[in-house]
Amino acid sequence: MDRRNFVRLGVAAASASTMASTATAARVGIMAPDAVLDAGVREQQALMEAGKQTSTTLVRRYLARIAAVDKAGPRLNAIIELNPDALTIAAGLDRERKAGTVRGPLHGIPVLLKDNIATADKMSTSAGSLALAGVRAAHDAFVAARLRAAGAVILGKTNLSEWANMRSTHSVSGWSGRGGLTRNPYALDRNTSGSSSGSGAAMAAALATLAVGTETDGSIVSPASICGIVGIKPTLGLVSRSGIIPIAHSQDTAGPMTRTVADAALLLAAMAGADTDDAATAMAPAAGKAADYAAALRTDGLRGKRLGVARNFFGNSPAVDAVIDAELAVLKAQGATLVDVKVPNVDKYGDTELEVLLSEFRPDLEAYLARYAPHAPVKTMADVIAFNDKHAAQELRHFGQEHLVAAQARPGLDAEAYRDALAANHRYSREEGIDAILREEKLDALVAPTGGTGWLTDYINGDHDGPGFSTPAAVAGYPHVTVPAGQVHGLPVGLSFVGTAWSEATLIGMAYAYEQASRRRRPPTFAASVNVKA
Repeated sequence: MDRRNFVRLGVAAASASTMASTATAARVGIMAPDAVLDAGVREQQALMEAGKQTSTTLVRRYLARIAAVDKAGPRLNAIIELNPDALTIAAGLDRERKAGTVRGPLHGIPVLLKDNIATADKMSTSAGSLALAGVRAAHDAFVAARLRAAGAVILGKTNLSEWANMRSTHSVSGWSGRGGLTRNPYALDRNTSGSSSGSGAAMAAALATLAVGTETDGSIVSPASICGIVGIKPTLGLVSRSGIIPIAHSQDTAGPMTRTVADAALLLAAMAGADTDDAATAMAPAAGKAADYAAALRTDGLRGKRLGVARNFFGNSPAVDAVIDAELAVLKAQGATLVDVKVPNVDKYGDTELEVLLSEFRPDLEAYLARYAPHAPVKTMADVIAFNDKHAAQELRHFGQEHLVAAQARPGLDAEAYRDALAANHRYSREEGIDAILREEKLDALVAPTGGTGWLTDYINGDHDGPGFSTPAAVAGYPHVTVPAGQVHGLPVGLSFVGTAWSEATLIGMAYAYEQASRRRRPPTFAASVNVKA
């Protein structure tokens, strides 16, 4: 069962892709981003090291881009709030550089955070809900603190599907009461998917260098695929969840959303680490905690690898299947051996996944509110439900709050139904699921289409996305990387790489090798709609 509703590389290459898209973009009155804004971390760092760019000027240029593309022009609405101190922070980092101190590869690099990641600054942390509008977090999330220490400039917060899409059975992904609707840069009438909608759209449109999303099931990889970018959903415990507004501790994690695999690797390295406030991080092997994911960025990363083509995740769209089947030839050309397989037992944890998420949502949310938002007007799940009822004109005008109500009714984490559901999830997704097929076929990873293309946004019927490949890795807590694989009628689709626990470095190596060989990412044109001839 698909649960997404819950939830260039070099400056020269960037310049070439910018030139290719300028004519199309100009027809809708939007200039494509210049080479610097569409470039990656290493290219921007090289410019700063050479004295040709500063963090301050880079932040100013992204702010201008946001004003032109997000708040005007096509009005993507990807950014829910800008950091009023971003320029001051950038100036301080420029002074550090001038004095000879560079904290690492992210020094002075602008990053956007999804608005469920706590920042103890002048910005709100709201999960898109008006119930938390204006509420400043008492502490930084561990991820936010790690990025500040690495020298990144937190440029702002991105919009999301409210409460990370754990609100209604008929929700519209990318919509929140506080932020409104985020629109897809490739076709403005189509959905970005969710719940990391703003992070996906912002990266596609070059509104910052880097972005962070969060996922419970599909909320990184689905918007990444649909917005034509790279997304990494890490192993549960590689990245701390402390200070992230939760759905469920059994599946929640933050992860990178970027335009390239190289940028995602650098961002993941900065985010990962042990945290005494998140017991799951203690499970990461010592090598994983200190992994140099940049070292995995090798063009021979597919050589000698044995990949299982997960055929039970094909068949949902002939057009998408055709794109992915063509890309399998790229994997083979880079030295991979492909074996058609079926991931076992994927039909055995649909209902039990929902049981786990609903059971964990209330206690996890209330624990977050008590620590990170003790001054908020809502303290409990019941308070959130009551707030939405009281402000129905703003919060309930498009869809309801059935999941919030169901979570409120769950008895808690000691209930037998919850414990049984969690055990079943782990059994069928791990040892009798992903691990079983990897072991039996002697595979290094699984590959499949990440999902379909962006669907028309529909406030009447809600999302009508098709099945995707997110759930096995999400339920297992295993890593998942998606990379742009091409387009269908101008709408991006992604190719997924999924492996066992703590196999991020291996997956990054394979994803990078594929990306470098295929180079399928194309910048968006901000078309009003998809033009398909009858």
